[in-house]
Amino acid sequence: MEKVLNGAEKFSESCNMLKMVLALALYLGTIHFNLALIFFATFFLPLSKALLVFGLLLVLVMIPVDEKSMFGRKLSKYICRHICSYFPITLHIEEVEAFRPNQAYVFGYEPHSVCPIGLVALADGTGFMPLAKTKFLASTAASYIPFLRHIWTWLGHTSVAKKNFISSLAAGYSCVVVPGGIRETLLMEPVYNNVFLKERRGFVRIALEMGLPLVPVFCFGQSNTYKWWKARGKLIQNLARIMKIMPLFSWGVYGSLIPFKVPLYVVVGRRIEVEKIPEPTMEQVAKVHNQFVEELQGLFNRHKAQATYTNLELKII
Repeated sequence: MEKVLNGAEKFSESCNMLKMVLALALYLGTIHFNLALIFFATFFLPLSKALLVFGLLLVLVMIPVDEKSMFGRKLSKYICRHICSYFPITLHIEEVEAFRPNQAYVFGYEPHSVCPIGLVALADGTGFMPLAKTKFLASTAASYIPFLRHIWTWLGHTSVAKKNFISSLAAGYSCVVVPGGIRETLLMEPVYNNVFLKERRGFVRIALEMGLPLVPVFCFGQSNTYKWWKARGKLIQNLARIMKIMPLFSWGVYGSLIPFKVPLYVVVGRRIEVEKIPEPTMEQVAKVHNQFVEELQGLFNRHKAQATYTNLELKII
């Protein structure tokens, strides 16, 4: 049985544009806020006060974040419901009855785009998915950015490190990973959705080791939420990978960080059951990985017309 949930319909009574923009700024703007704060402290404050600001930022990086904070829970729900209404985001679950609330799953979400903002549809604070608890695996660097680490922790983000991935699954959390990651942004093209997946098998190996189902997820429209320009050339891209930077400039409404209002259509595919293999061979991993790639391609083909992207093509690289 399929189930379709629309953010604008579910949260329409409590949302207005000001609240939506504030939610987006909280979710996407904390890095910019940190940079602006550091710039202001460096050039406009006396040395003593500037050092005080830097010290406060360092403290915010070091102190633990209470992920069960009542304030944090309320803030995450606020962000989720208003972001879902802004675009709006629609979540289409192909086999909703196949998901058991207390079962952990490994979700492979694509594409990354400039920002995988459609992930919000899968968050606990949104309440769309019939799951007890979910974690989003993000770059470890996010854990060292003041304010961002607080907001993302409350939203369910955690480090993508293998040890953390496994411990989250063992604790009963379903984990959502974007296999293509930042690397995928280097492959972005205006008329294609390029997915960097053929070399990304780590999440499949972990699913096999834990004996947990794999689930493909695709978000239509996400690549249009920002306009962008990227530096061309293999040399620049190779240097970017070595230096861990992204040679891509992006902008939203009026050149801001607020994304364009483009309807997002997130589709959750059929789960792939796997046998638990504590030490899977490369061949076993490759077999299941190929199955995941085929399921993702099939998911895209089945829903691109309904998502109004009939002419869009998916390239799995």
